Amino acid sequence: MTLKAKSVVKDKFWIVTHDEKRIGTMSYSDDRYMFSSRAETCFFDNKRQMKKRFGTDIVWTDVTPVEEVETDVSHFVHNFPTSVKPHNTMFDVKRKLPLFTKSNSSKSSYCAGYYIIRFEKGWVKSFCPKLITIERYESKGPFKTEMEMRLELRRAKH
Repeated sequence: MTLKAKSVVKDKFWIVTHDEKRIGTMSYSDDRYMFSSRAETCFFDNKRQMKKRFGTDIVWTDVTPVEEVETDVSHFVHNFPTSVKPHNTMFDVKRKLPLFTKSNSSKSSYCAGYYIIRFEKGWVKSFCPKLITIERYESKGPFKTEMEMRLELRRAKH
């Protein structure tokens, strides 16, 4: 049995396959790995624990420039990801929201990180939504990784 972890976000998120079939995803956050599949979610402190659990080593492959994801998470506001260079960063202590603007002169604030937002049609995922959206609709977040957000979205839909 050979497991392969193909990098989607460098050193943060991988697609795990067995014999070229997707079996789950792996993410790394807060010094822990999280493996998630339809059947289970497991947490690991290191790769040795993964080998013991799966009975084999995982072959890790890096992202190549052609395979990079659309959401380039290269900037952070208070440890939460953004896809643009943040300006006027602040932290709303009352609502626990990492905020930023997209330019120095902008008056629109955005929330760094991943969120789920409940619109009329149901819960949807969102990356760096406008603050006004978070104020107008029920939401959960911020989450530091897409994987955390997806897990919460799955819980909210059920």
